[in-house]
Amino acid sequence: MIADHLFFAGVNVLLAWSVYVVLLTGSLSFAQGAFMALGCYASGVLTVKFGWPLVPACLASACGVALAAALVGYPALRLRGIYLILVTLGITFCVRVLIENVKYVGGVGGFGGMAGSSLMHVGVAVAVVCALLLWLARSPLQRICDAVREDDRVAASLGIPVTTVRLIGFAAGAAIAAVAGALYGHYMNFVRPETFDVVLSIYVVLYVVLGGVNNLWGPLLGAAVMTLLPEYFRVLADWRPSVFGAAILVMLLVRPQGLLAFRTITVRARARPAG
Repeated sequence: MIADHLFFAGVNVLLAWSVYVVLLTGSLSFAQGAFMALGCYASGVLTVKFGWPLVPACLASACGVALAAALVGYPALRLRGIYLILVTLGITFCVRVLIENVKYVGGVGGFGGMAGSSLMHVGVAVAVVCALLLWLARSPLQRICDAVREDDRVAASLGIPVTTVRLIGFAAGAAIAAVAGALYGHYMNFVRPETFDVVLSIYVVLYVVLGGVNNLWGPLLGAAVMTLLPEYFRVLADWRPSVFGAAILVMLLVRPQGLLAFRTITVRARARPAG
């Protein structure tokens, strides 16, 4: 039971980081449920239908989903604000409808036969993504992302390819979500299309908002709290969803900047002495 909770917490941390990567470039994606579903089903087809090992299937599905995200993200990321949110929500809806109508992967009946994922796999995935995000935070790429996020017009005037930067962030977030989906599907052994609905994408964004959007530890904490805390409300039976929802609402009102509000890396410009 504890291993299950830790596994699902790890999957949710990966999903939260997949949104965080997109936020680094000033965009917001509600399509992570779609990318998670594509990663789950793509890796499932590779392992069940073609006999691939789990790890190569996860990596291949992540690359494929990243490419698909880049194709749909190229026109979508030219939009801003509510229009981008609606488009990414539409991506999630369309992917679910597509999966439900593909008999090769079971359609509405679901897809099974996947196996092999474990707590160790999700732990390694979390560690690898964390290491990559820490490297990003200490690299010049972080400053490029900051420039695009803070003011894309100024960034463009400085020669920064704004659309390309956002597209890379969108594709990277999709790849992380795909890995989470692949590990989830091979842990559950059987999945249905309704698992990856719009509500899942909204929850993933909530993980990041609750934990804090300014550093990579905020999404980790938010995902862990949102995964593990409901278990402590089981004693409340039918009142559990209401009490948990009220607790989240109070948290957002009391501390809207999130549980962790500091920056992972703080860069201060030092003034040079005159002369």
